[in-house]
Amino acid sequence: MKELSKEEIRKMIWDLMVRKGIARFPLPPHGRIPNFVGAEKAARNLFSLAEWKKAEVVKVNPDSPQKYVRLGALEHGKVLIMPTPRIRKGFILLDPKRIPERFFKEAITIRGAFKWGVILSSLNQLKSLVKKIDLIVEGSVAVNLNGNRLGKGEGYGELEYAILKELGLIEKEVPIVTTVHDIQILNFRLPQDPYDVPVDVIVTPSDVIRVKNRGPRPEGLLMEMLPPNKIKEIPILAELIRMKKSNRT
Repeated sequence: MKELSKEEIRKMIWDLMVRKGIARFPLPPHGRIPNFVGAEKAARNLFSLAEWKKAEVVKVNPDSPQKYVRLGALEHGKVLIMPTPRIRKGFILLDPKRIPERFFKEAITIRGAFKWGVILSSLNQLKSLVKKIDLIVEGSVAVNLNGNRLGKGEGYGELEYAILKELGLIEKEVPIVTTVHDIQILNFRLPQDPYDVPVDVIVTPSDVIRVKNRGPRPEGLLMEMLPPNKIKEIPILAELIRMKKSNRT
């Protein structure tokens, strides 16, 4: 069988989710981290993990299928770190101790996070206000049993990992979990680039799968592979690059 490209695999999964009625609003799922039937069950399965129970600070992507994870983080008393859309304004810190419980559901939306959270738009704010992040939860379009994942194709999850790794806010082996529908798990090799970040655990509405033979993770920011437009679009990334260049001189 000919090896499929990342984009061909994404389209295959998006089309399959539509055809089988698994994709949920917002529709169509194409071009997104797809929302899926049973996302709330996957979140409940995630909450059973030892890594979740002991984590005090969790980073969760802002996409629709992970809204139940973000809500659970606040309800379980965890500090929640959310990246802003396209990381353009950095990250947002949501502390459940500073948000009335009746507003948790609002706070875990993108608009609500800007209202109730603290925007961390500079490296200094990140380093001074974020304790070490204990767990990362990612959305995926597809994932395989070796922990290789495909996001929606814009590379922001990988950049978020690199920024936090460079600042020492995550360890290289920080546990990374993805919540997906079972149909998004593939049993063949997924194309991977040097900046791609594999996951440790795959959680679905029906199962918890611990990855075996997970590949290595990048050491940090791979500056030689950064598209110039990303640097222009993300001020905190440009700041990090300036800092790295200054440290070299």
